Amino acid sequence: MSGDLKASDAKVISTEPLMIKDARWTKLVLTTYTDPLGKRRTWESAERSTRPKNSPIDGVGIVAILQKPSGLELLLQKQFRPPINKVVIEVPAGLVDEGETAEESAVRELREETGYVGIAAEVSPVMFNDPGFCNTNLNMVHVNVDMSLQENQNLKPELEENEFIEVFSTPLKTLYAECKRLEAEGYAIDARVGTLAEGIEVARRWKLQ
Repeated sequence: MSGDLKASDAKVISTEPLMIKDARWTKLVLTTYTDPLGKRRTWESAERSTRPKNSPIDGVGIVAILQKPSGLELLLQKQFRPPINKVVIEVPAGLVDEGETAEESAVRELREETGYVGIAAEVSPVMFNDPGFCNTNLNMVHVNVDMSLQENQNLKPELEENEFIEVFSTPLKTLYAECKRLEAEGYAIDARVGTLAEGIEVARRWKLQ
């Protein structure tokens, strides 16, 4: 993001029905199925139109932990999302390109959106974002970021002209409290960030090792 532009400067001007023929990124689907009793039923859902052929996933979410002198911090970003007319607290993420692995996509998206250079270290099972509504899925990819590298001290994001992303980091151990604070300030919390925060909080409360 250049100059003094902020994600919060964006706003929804209007909404209107979208004709299927005009949809570029998504499509509506009517699925017919039988329930456990054998009764015929239908289900309305949405699908992405962008999943590459032969790819098992639509995209990736990135867990990048920064090792700072003050402690471990999770790399996050603020991005305006028109469907909910709010700035959302998210992990870096993006869609996979044709012929790209989850690991390759994560490293590329991290560099493009934040400027950080990293190495993919762990890939989660395939996760479905909202299976009652759509078939969208992703892998969460853990990316190691070496803070001693010159590239990671002089960040140069490669944002597209329609991307306005604010990058920041927050202490990992207080992520749950930080999500509550940010929500109170009017931000929306992406489910991937919220779920990670919940996991840390559950581990803390139940003293899991």
